[in-house]
Amino acid sequence: MATLTLIDTVPCANLLGEGVQWNHHDGCFWWTDIPSSRLYRYRISDKQLSTWDMPERLCCFTFAKNDARILAAFESGFAWFDIASGAVEWIAKPEEGVAGNRSNDGRCDRQGRFWMGTTVEQKNTPEQSAALYCLDQQFSVSKHFSGLMISNALCWSPDSRKLYHADSPTHSIRVYDFDAQTGELSNPEIFAHTEIGVEPDGACVDAEGFVWNAQWGGSRVVRYAPDGTKNLVLDMPVSQATCVAFGGNDFNLLAVTSARIGLSDAAITQQPQAGNLFIFQTDFTGLPEAWFG
Repeated sequence: MATLTLIDTVPCANLLGEGVQWNHHDGCFWWTDIPSSRLYRYRISDKQLSTWDMPERLCCFTFAKNDARILAAFESGFAWFDIASGAVEWIAKPEEGVAGNRSNDGRCDRQGRFWMGTTVEQKNTPEQSAALYCLDQQFSVSKHFSGLMISNALCWSPDSRKLYHADSPTHSIRVYDFDAQTGELSNPEIFAHTEIGVEPDGACVDAEGFVWNAQWGGSRVVRYAPDGTKNLVLDMPVSQATCVAFGGNDFNLLAVTSARIGLSDAAITQQPQAGNLFIFQTDFTGLPEAWFG
């Protein structure tokens, strides 16, 4: 029987914690609180929490192999961000002309390309939708599909042959055949469903190829087998789990971000830890986060 033990809670009280990932160079979990326009870093060795204010809402980000700056997907697009100086170097704003949309969930594939999906925050036209974009090493942006509302759960199988993705309001995670060389997607299939009122949010894949998905409104993280069957449910003390990542020296620590945005005063009284970061010791092993470049 697999065990997951809560070993640390970071009392950050995020409005919408997202994008958590492990940096194997500095031994820290990093994540963003989107509405607060703030970047977080937590060093597990001495429990030191650091924060940085961002020039606009930081929706997801990645580290780079050959650049000390963070490659950010701010609300309005891709940019380099220098933590030390605060300097921003814009790369591309793929939805600059779409009022009401912003960047959302994203991460790098194992070939070093940075993917980011958008979300519709305010629908101004009937045909308005979100999409999934890829920024390659030549800083060229490609759109891979549109018609979305909230792009989420982006992750890849260990062999890079499958891409997982969710449009959260559809209550389903899809799996695609992924061409690692070209980045092209094909043959979409339903991988897993969530019930009404529970939406798939951020996800990651462990070393066995199982998909871990934080489920908004479900008070849980679910581990799915590669065939889409439910393997394990990790109950959370908060209703809005948002993203998951493995880290630690042995990649056996699972970090889970959460949110308190949208909760009533009564709900926050019932779940006072909403918005915190939770770290679990597990019997499972994750994979190193891929970096850009």
